[in-house]
Amino acid sequence: MAAISCVARQITCAKLLFRTSTPWNFQRIAEYAKPTGGVGGLGAKKAGKGAGGKLGSVVQKIVLPVETDPVKLVNYVCGSNILKEGKEVELKPDSEYPDWLWSIRLGNPPALEDMDPNTLQYWRRLRKLSLRRQSKLMSLRKY
Repeated sequence: MAAISCVARQITCAKLLFRTSTPWNFQRIAEYAKPTGGVGGLGAKKAGKGAGGKLGSVVQKIVLPVETDPVKLVNYVCGSNILKEGKEVELKPDSEYPDWLWSIRLGNPPALEDMDPNTLQYWRRLRKLSLRRQSKLMSLRKY
């Protein structure tokens, strides 16, 4: 009889111990949003019908105005003013800009064969192309 009460006391103590203490990685369920169903809410049915039908209202696409005035297009950088008040940045004559601006390469990077092997850019490009090639080969590999 004494052995049973000792075991009962141990179980009661264990219940009290585990009920009051929490593991180090325990977080309350109340801190999280309630699941909406499916994986990450995908496939969940929306409640009620809105203007868009079964799935609720649809977000309307915003149409941005396009500048069509040729004088303004030639003399100003359209879209450069991000403030509510103010005006667009006016273009200056070519002599006002630095010389290096006109020598920037705008096309594709040079081919590996056209580069000098004694430069750092050559070796960086070689590594980049090798990684791309290896990644492509690994994606084609059948397991």
